[in-house]
Amino acid sequence: MIIPSSNKTTQFLLAMPRLLKRMIALLLDVALIGLTVWLAFYLRLGQWINPLNTEWQIFSAFWPALLFSLPIFIISGLYRTIFRFSGLPVLVALVRAVGIYSLLYGFLITVIGLPGVPRTVGLIQPILLLLFIGGSRLLAAFWLGGAYRSKLKRQHLPRVLIYGAGSTGRQLVGALRQSHQMNILGFLEDDPALDGNVLNGYRIYSAEKLPKLISKLKITDVLLALPSISRRRRNEIIAFVQTQKLRVKTLPSMIDMAKGKIAISDIHELDIEDLLGRDPVEPNADLLKKNITEKVVLVTGAGGSIGSELCRQIVLEKPRKLILFEQSEFNLYQVNQELKQLIEHRSLSVELLPILGSVRDESHLRELFSAEKPHTAYHAAAYKHVPLVEANPVEGILNNVFGTLTTASVALEQGVSSFTLISTDKAVRPTNVMGASKRLAELVLQGLAQEQKTHPQAGRNTIFSMVRFGNVLDSSGSVVPLFKQQVAQGGPVTLTHAEVTRYFMTIPEAAQLVIQASAMATGGDVFLLDMGDPVKIMDLARRIIELSGLTVCDVGNPDGDIEIAITGLRPGEKLYEELLIADNPEQTQNKRIMKAHEEFIPLSEFTSRLDALKGYCQARDLHGIQSILLASVSGYVPDSHITDLE
Repeated sequence: MIIPSSNKTTQFLLAMPRLLKRMIALLLDVALIGLTVWLAFYLRLGQWINPLNTEWQIFSAFWPALLFSLPIFIISGLYRTIFRFSGLPVLVALVRAVGIYSLLYGFLITVIGLPGVPRTVGLIQPILLLLFIGGSRLLAAFWLGGAYRSKLKRQHLPRVLIYGAGSTGRQLVGALRQSHQMNILGFLEDDPALDGNVLNGYRIYSAEKLPKLISKLKITDVLLALPSISRRRRNEIIAFVQTQKLRVKTLPSMIDMAKGKIAISDIHELDIEDLLGRDPVEPNADLLKKNITEKVVLVTGAGGSIGSELCRQIVLEKPRKLILFEQSEFNLYQVNQELKQLIEHRSLSVELLPILGSVRDESHLRELFSAEKPHTAYHAAAYKHVPLVEANPVEGILNNVFGTLTTASVALEQGVSSFTLISTDKAVRPTNVMGASKRLAELVLQGLAQEQKTHPQAGRNTIFSMVRFGNVLDSSGSVVPLFKQQVAQGGPVTLTHAEVTRYFMTIPEAAQLVIQASAMATGGDVFLLDMGDPVKIMDLARRIIELSGLTVCDVGNPDGDIEIAITGLRPGEKLYEELLIADNPEQTQNKRIMKAHEEFIPLSEFTSRLDALKGYCQARDLHGIQSILLASVSGYVPDSHITDLE
């Protein structure tokens, strides 16, 4: 970094030994004494006098001023004061010291008198001396004190290199200069030809020199100012920076950056989504609009992780009205307020209708659907936390299965054109009640879709579909926010099993794919989202720790910062998740969306099982509930008999 010369001088003065600083202050005062004597002669005579002029004895007035003042100043403690912290007490001490000096000097010059020295010099010079020495102390306090505080502050600021010397990097430097929140030390660039160049006053370093720069410049953070590069390249850069044990921060994507000028608030901790290693597919605009634009759209579970993101994406496609159906008052308030701000910010004309209610309340749903006549419904309401549903199977089944049945039946009755269920990979060969309940919800929609095809009725033509995918990053049930919280608290990071793997996708990408999949549905479709390669949760935990600038404490590194503790698999938890029951996916027009062809139970047969299941739930007959799950859900293998907290 290029530092102004005045700053170098200030840092040099601050680094001097205290005794040397006192000597400099004393010599400065000597010079000021001589200057004030000379000025006193000028003010008395109205002309500048040569000190060597024998007619006017300037030196006769200087020596007594020196001999009187310095001992008084030393005794008064003026040279024991830390000048950068000079304040009112120092000025009071200075006034007292100069007052004593003025009495002695004035008595000598004005009362007794010296040859060639005007008597009024004895009155003028002490006044000038007070002003000059007082001013010098205030100047030192202002100059050195501010510089010292700035130095202390800078010592505690992150010392950063900006990876990327393009327009984004230049904008970022401008924002950081104004904020004084980080100590910028230069740029990093992949092109070795740029090494040594200077941009906006900061040197550009070749990225391959980073290991040497860390010790030379004491780097703590690297800011990625590369919004347009692919995720794969970003992943490579992150992996390289990680090996140097540095914290990594990033900026939004190029799409987000286009909204306006870069601000400090845009800088954020590296999201784990940056490590997925694949780029999202550009959405099909026609599919996004098909079931939304200028239509009435309803989202159940609108305040949840997926439901709220669906609402954000839907609003951007300009529906006529968006109905937010949510059981949690707080979640409904939160998503409604956020969407209001989004609509206002984008100047959209979208009407929001927040509705508190349960998907199990048939009369409420019928009244709502009849009054608002939604064209499209996305059913995201579900209890999805595996251990909680495992401990509360009755409530889980009533909400996930019968809530879906009720909502879908009312939608069919009221002529909703498109109804899409948000499903999960845990519905495939489940080992837990949550997964089994979601597969039953899928069977409900498959049965309703088949019933329409075999027994079509006028005015009742709802296209039912379901979209099945794995974990979404930073959702309420994801391990990512839990791991981040545990790292922030100093660990340990808890992991149920060293071999657990999961599929991951970003919430916005998942929501966009859900909307596009539902637009391609013809009835009874089971869509699968391409989640990429599965991620080992142990690797995920390690990456989150390392991206925080910390190290993992294990056998190979016993002095590491954060320990990873294995707690054992939770009830109903699987080591591996799957997306397909039958191995026969069909590609769609979006390469991230596949369609599965899976067996289902005809509604006429399935209805009797649902009736029995509902009776078992009302009676809290857990053995009866499990028998229906075993008979109806293909591949359901519970790891134990289900129990209920109640």
